[in-house]
Amino acid sequence: LFLSLKLENKTKRKLQKQLCQVVLDHFEKQYTTELGDIWTGVRDVLTHPLCWQYAVLLNKFSQSAELENTLHVKGYHPAFQGPLPYLPASLKCYIRRTPGRFPAQKHQAGKLKEYYLLNAASLLPVLALEVKDGEDVLDLCAAPGGKSVAILQCAYPGQFHCNEYDDLRSRWLKQTIESFIPDPLINLITVSKLDGRQIGDLKPALYDKVLVDAPCSNDRSWLFASDIQQATLRLMQRKELSSLQFQLLRSAIKALRPGGSLVYSTCTLSKAENSDVINLILTSCSNVMPTDISEMAKAVSQEFTFLSGTQKHELLVLPEKGRAWGPMYVAKLKKI
Repeated sequence: LFLSLKLENKTKRKLQKQLCQVVLDHFEKQYTTELGDIWTGVRDVLTHPLCWQYAVLLNKFSQSAELENTLHVKGYHPAFQGPLPYLPASLKCYIRRTPGRFPAQKHQAGKLKEYYLLNAASLLPVLALEVKDGEDVLDLCAAPGGKSVAILQCAYPGQFHCNEYDDLRSRWLKQTIESFIPDPLINLITVSKLDGRQIGDLKPALYDKVLVDAPCSNDRSWLFASDIQQATLRLMQRKELSSLQFQLLRSAIKALRPGGSLVYSTCTLSKAENSDVINLILTSCSNVMPTDISEMAKAVSQEFTFLSGTQKHELLVLPEKGRAWGPMYVAKLKKI
């Protein structure tokens, strides 16, 4: 017992040590203003990785009954149950109330992984997108690939275009797809390294569904930025992110067919990168309208905590103890 306590304290020290004060101070100012008292609870989760939780997304292309049994024994249950507007039977994701992470699987050439570990809230954009078999789909900012893998658990797109501009992240995306998707299906997937802001002009009105999981100020990882210089630089560049997000959205709208749907998501609490960007799009683009996703939010409210007072076409997942999912902002639009 003494040894395990000693180890636990060592882990705690290690985790505490990495917390980046510059970022925390910045968030403290901004989020106290934007979220009021709610921020205190959210901050407690974000600054204590020991209470973080990880979901286990099963890979239907490499199924294992043994894995499902192990998860049940370890106290995991399906994350999504009940009457969701869209929940393909083939999408299986397990979670449990207690913190901690299921052991990760190593990448082995020629062998598909059985599961993907992720923040359960990052499946909400995929559920909101409602991809059906045969639809042409664009994942505009696809790395590291978790949402692309999740989309393929749900349906077989006609064409599936996964794009990632950043060189390193693009390699990561390719590896993820190779680790989860079997051979014949991989041929339906195009992986590109285009500037997402230009895809709309390059591929106008080509897709039925577009996911814009935009580059954002990732609240969780920024709080543990390893050095102060990197953190300070990020905070300076933070102001420019909303402009990039707006341009990516405009490009995505061009790439959509009339009648097609778009889902925008970020993993930040920041209003400037979330509802402000969506409001700007809605006021400046006359060919899109908001789509109500409140039914989906209601259906998953057992497992996720949402900020109240958002509009029907958007939601914001707030991490809290025991439901440490998020932050995740999701908004849905339709092209007219």
